[in-house]
Amino acid sequence: MKTSLQLKIGQQLTMTPQLQQAIRLLQLSSLDLHQEIQQNLYDNPLLELAKESEHQLLGKEDKPQKEAPEAEATDLNGTDWENKIPNDLPVDVNWDDIYQPPATPRLSNNDTYDFDSVHSVTESLQDHLLWQLNLTPMSPTDHLIGENIIDSIDSRGMLTIPIEEIWSALDDDIELDEVIAVLHRIQQFDPPGVGATSLSECLMIQLNQFSSDTPFLKEAKILVSDHLELVGQRDYRQIERHTRFTQDFIANAIELIQSLTPNPGDSISNDDIEYVVPDARVIKVDNHWQVTLNDEITPKLSINQHYAQLIKRADSSQDNTFLKNHLQEARWFLRSIESRNDTLMRVASCIVQMQQGFLEQGPVAMKPMVLADIADRLELHESTISRVTTQKYLDTPQGVFELKYFFSSHVSTASGGECSSTAIRAILKKMISAENPGKPLSDNKLTSLLQDMGIQVARRTVAKYREGMGIPSSSERKRYNPNV
Repeated sequence: MKTSLQLKIGQQLTMTPQLQQAIRLLQLSSLDLHQEIQQNLYDNPLLELAKESEHQLLGKEDKPQKEAPEAEATDLNGTDWENKIPNDLPVDVNWDDIYQPPATPRLSNNDTYDFDSVHSVTESLQDHLLWQLNLTPMSPTDHLIGENIIDSIDSRGMLTIPIEEIWSALDDDIELDEVIAVLHRIQQFDPPGVGATSLSECLMIQLNQFSSDTPFLKEAKILVSDHLELVGQRDYRQIERHTRFTQDFIANAIELIQSLTPNPGDSISNDDIEYVVPDARVIKVDNHWQVTLNDEITPKLSINQHYAQLIKRADSSQDNTFLKNHLQEARWFLRSIESRNDTLMRVASCIVQMQQGFLEQGPVAMKPMVLADIADRLELHESTISRVTTQKYLDTPQGVFELKYFFSSHVSTASGGECSSTAIRAILKKMISAENPGKPLSDNKLTSLLQDMGIQVARRTVAKYREGMGIPSSSERKRYNPNV
């Protein structure tokens, strides 16, 4: 085989570390970005929190990454800084988005905790019940029985093992009546209804804790103990036939039952609380909607001028190289944050411009909009729009919404126009809330009403939207009315 040299020209997309950092910061939520900033403050000595006086000098735009002119001219004119950092940091890409926004990680022991996470008490339902058991005066044998019963209670608060199996696992000298007595004692613990073996027993335990003079308590107990299945089916005619109760008695008794908790364990949750912090706000100023970023959620950063001035030109010592590298990383990090905020501002402003009807009238005026609409207006790639709208929230007069909420598919209208699926959901919700409880609107009737409004939609689509909003079917929404 003969050895030869060949010249080949090709194009290859290379993601520099700076571009990777910009893409990663762009898709982070405000809480994740705050943690990323804190981590960079720990790792990079050239970064520091900007002082309040510097904020006032920087003005409303607040660009803390600009160092003092003299320091930059003196320290960064060496041969190592001939390749200047570009003014515009690219954040747009034309390849498949392989970076997914990470979930908010839990803080380690070395990280800084906020006040709530340090001083809040998180415990499971079993811990809460054991705490009450330890405060209850009882014999050691009953305490042992109570521990076995609590171990058999699931996170919903229901007893998952028959009481006979719990009794068989204990000592032979313990009677079944003792186990049942301890179970009744635990069923009086907080939360009300805990330790029940069935839904009917759970609701009955809660009703027994009401005062005896509670209105319609007797009727509610009868419905729970003997006719709970009919209550769930909303078959009020059968309930009236079996109980001989009047319509008012049945309605008030069911209202009392609905105030109970079917899963008492849900009130004792050890899930961490997640707060939604808006990344931008929109307000109306002189009949124009104005978007502003929420600067309060992002700490203001600047370059440590003391360390920056220690950099010497044409000095390749280890300490000088360390400072140069970290100064470059600090400048790229600040530039990436600035580019992230600029892209977020552009996307939020474009969304507000296209959804002014929503800001004025609510979801019923939502316009159909997809990622390509924003991408074409801003001359960005759809993956960038998807990245910048994930876990980013906008504070509007209608409430706080994720930016992805404003994107929805379209449905054709009779006039040849388009209607947003979000607007259709709002219209359906408004129709159902105004319906006659004794004769609720069926999916076919809802479809006909939408068609009368010029919205062409199929019945199965109406059913899908209704189920997506958590609204039951017409038969389950029906309320008994003898006049209907």
